[in-house]
Amino acid sequence: QNLAITVWAYAKVGHENNDLFEAVSEAAIKIIEEFDTKELADTVWAYAKAGHESNDLFEAVSETAISKIDLFNMQDIDNLIWAYRKVGDEKAELFVAQREAMSITNSNT
Repeated sequence: QNLAITVWAYAKVGHENNDLFEAVSEAAIKIIEEFDTKELADTVWAYAKAGHESNDLFEAVSETAISKIDLFNMQDIDNLIWAYRKVGDEKAELFVAQREAMSITNSNT
């Protein structure tokens, strides 16, 4: 999704644009189920990195991420954990538990 790439790029270079982040949040929530795991992780990472709060977006991403949790790779899980911890959201611990389970599974194969 272009939405995820846009906010990721703005956050990466440290460019603040509250109007952009608010508009992307509103648009993303409407189509969040279409986001792949990388787009979910990159989106919340960007909001956390930019310091832009969007509780509704973080809630929508967490619900969608949980439904797709088995599709995540380690890097995307790490980005989710970092973002949710950065904003002080307890859902980070759900993703930590999933990452630990992934680590155990990967070490057994």
